[in-house]
Amino acid sequence: MSIIHKSLLLCLLGGLLLPFDVPAQGPAPQTRPATAPVVLPPVERASPSDFQGSVISGQASATPVALSLQDAIVRGLKNNLGLLTSDTASRQAHADRVRALSVLLPLVGGNISETVQQINLASFGLSFPGAPKVVGPFGVTDLRASVSQSVFDFTSIKNRRAAIENEHASQLSVQDARDLVVQAVASSYLQIIADHARIVATQAQVDTAQALYTRAHDQHSAGVSPAIDELRSQVELKTQQQQLIAQQNQLEKDKLALARVIGMPPAQVFDVSDAVPFAPLEGITPDSALQRALSTRSDYKSMAAQVKAAEIAREAALAQRLPTLGLDANYGDIGRNIGDSHGSFAVTGSLKFNIYTGGRIRADVESADAAIQQRKDEMASLQGQIDVEIRNALLDLKTAADQVTVSRDNLDLANQTLVQARDRFAAGVTDNIEVVQAQESVANANQSVINSIYMHNLAKVQLARAVGMTETSLKEFMGGASVGKPN
Repeated sequence: MSIIHKSLLLCLLGGLLLPFDVPAQGPAPQTRPATAPVVLPPVERASPSDFQGSVISGQASATPVALSLQDAIVRGLKNNLGLLTSDTASRQAHADRVRALSVLLPLVGGNISETVQQINLASFGLSFPGAPKVVGPFGVTDLRASVSQSVFDFTSIKNRRAAIENEHASQLSVQDARDLVVQAVASSYLQIIADHARIVATQAQVDTAQALYTRAHDQHSAGVSPAIDELRSQVELKTQQQQLIAQQNQLEKDKLALARVIGMPPAQVFDVSDAVPFAPLEGITPDSALQRALSTRSDYKSMAAQVKAAEIAREAALAQRLPTLGLDANYGDIGRNIGDSHGSFAVTGSLKFNIYTGGRIRADVESADAAIQQRKDEMASLQGQIDVEIRNALLDLKTAADQVTVSRDNLDLANQTLVQARDRFAAGVTDNIEVVQAQESVANANQSVINSIYMHNLAKVQLARAVGMTETSLKEFMGGASVGKPN
């Protein structure tokens, strides 16, 4: 075969082998996809109902547990469903940040291929004098490593920065979930303290009604009072006993609710060990509380981070108009077999730029502008909501403090009335209607005192949540410590 025939045959083989995926030794192909501005979803937050649930931790024991407020908060921060849900969303934001970073890092891959081919030239309509009609079989072995590196891609750089801000917003959302857990636990704990106080007060009314009934029964047996006095005092006794049963049932239900919030097994017997007495809170103004909240509340700072992330995403959309610089390279051994191979490599540098995108970049920028405006509107709305929460809590705090003062005075008056009514009944001056009415007044006054103290402490919890850093603020507003066992 002449040299000319051999050259023609090699050229034809080179063209024919391309459709058969024979490893190429020319410029390395561009393997990295084109970048686009990242689409940042809003930071996911747990629903309010999630904070009333939890993942149960441990097994119920036969030994009753003395549960302090701090112990309950620690359990809630470990097991509450709302916090666990927020933490899961934060992990997803972390994955998004790692994914955005991976676009800027080199992609390295390897390939080992073994190809055996036989080609029928006649099937392509090729026929040369002195040349064979069938070529092969022949083999090609290729061992190759490749790398693709984005040298400069401003869109990807901005996408990574936006993902970092979004992850930061998600982490702040987790901290906000912790504040909500503290609020839920403290509110449930205070409800149980109030239940204890109501039971003690109702038990005192039962004892008083029992004494009244005993006196009325004795006087009726001695013939010095009518039967209606005995019946009336017996009705009052049964009424107070019913109230006591209802209060005891409510206590057990509220304990179950607290156990549900903190992840304690429902079968676990426990009792709260802290009391939160009434302590006035003064010196907090709406303006100072609002400034404190805007600097400490995690949900507000999370919203600010989302606004910043949206602004960076807009910069990423604009950056699509800038050129991108990439580098692709491969190196390997290729030949008929491993023993008969030779090194080969290819390095390709590329500069890409958009000339006409049909309005896609403009649409991306407009979409980013809409996202920025939405985040800013949400942030402004949240600021207004925080202001309202603070003012509501301060109003409730002042009203409850005034109610505590009035209800305590009313309780003193009701007790004096009861003493005089019992003395008048014992002296035979009047029947026991006055005593029953006075006893009802004492019961109602007791409940008013308990309710007003509970509402005052609950307003402190709401204020602690409103100003941010709920656990720290709660200790500050509650006086730093709780003492004694609920009465």
